[in-house]
Amino acid sequence: MKNNLLRIIGGEWRSRKLRFADVPGLRPTPDRVRETLFNWLQQQVPGARCLDLFAGSGALGLEALSRGAAEVVMVEKHPAAAKALRDNIALLGAQQAVLVNDDAFRYLQRETDGFDLIFLDPPFRKHFLEPVLDTLFAKTLLKSGGMIYLEQEMGAATDFSRFNLNVHRETTAGQVQSLLLFQ
Repeated sequence: MKNNLLRIIGGEWRSRKLRFADVPGLRPTPDRVRETLFNWLQQQVPGARCLDLFAGSGALGLEALSRGAAEVVMVEKHPAAAKALRDNIALLGAQQAVLVNDDAFRYLQRETDGFDLIFLDPPFRKHFLEPVLDTLFAKTLLKSGGMIYLEQEMGAATDFSRFNLNVHRETTAGQVQSLLLFQ
């Protein structure tokens, strides 16, 4: 069995270690990448309403809550991953967390309120990113002035201009490209 631990980098729960489910394809955003991301977002996170779509381990959503997000909706389809998230939310007493154990696309069809920050880390090689972005913008789920953080495999040819998105910052770690986007 793998170690399956993640560490909260900063904020209220700094240095807390949490277990996550052993689910195929689950790859929590590495500590170094999360630290960089939340340094970029230090002004945007406090008080923000966030969406962690394809939440997986919950590393991004829990980090945002630790750093003062007003609410984080975490959507995770896999039952074991959702159970581990539920356990971690309870362990931390994270009352601002909303866990949705459902398919990301079904969730997006129901959602009507906008988000200040959206974290997108879809399963690789499934071609989910553009359909998700289509739905987010068709339903105006990114608030004016909001930002999207996404992770995609290196070499992915996503046309962000199609969504009127601009790259604010980007970094790479291994075979993963991380981008912070705005309109």
